[in-house]
Amino acid sequence: MSEAKTDCIFCQIVAGDAPAHVVWEDERTLTFMDIAPVVDGHTLIIPKAHCDDLFAADPVDLRAVVSLSHRVAHAIGHVLHPDGLGVFQLNGSAAGQTVFHYHMHLIPRNHGDPLRMHGRKPGDPARLAELAKELREAMEIA
Repeated sequence: MSEAKTDCIFCQIVAGDAPAHVVWEDERTLTFMDIAPVVDGHTLIIPKAHCDDLFAADPVDLRAVVSLSHRVAHAIGHVLHPDGLGVFQLNGSAAGQTVFHYHMHLIPRNHGDPLRMHGRKPGDPARLAELAKELREAMEIA
């Protein structure tokens, strides 16, 4: 794994030095609720090893993130029953990346929802915790 960056919020979450509503954790990845969700259920998957973006990511970590996204997507579908699911990841500030640690957004979508990748206000901590628990439970039974 590459060295964690002390100024990276996602590395701080991986180290347990910053809070997160964790959905799932394994050897290579961490899944947690977006703290400023676009919609209910907006989830992030990251490799634990720091890399700024797709171009710097370890291919093994990328496979782990993509593989896990399949399980998380099914859990989101089971818990929230959205009309669809957006899977996004942005590379570089010109593409809209705001946290420079590779990550994938899974965003439940319903007909008529505006297309956005970043929320405008913090989510309700109680709701984020509840969703993290429900998604984790859905993943455990799958």
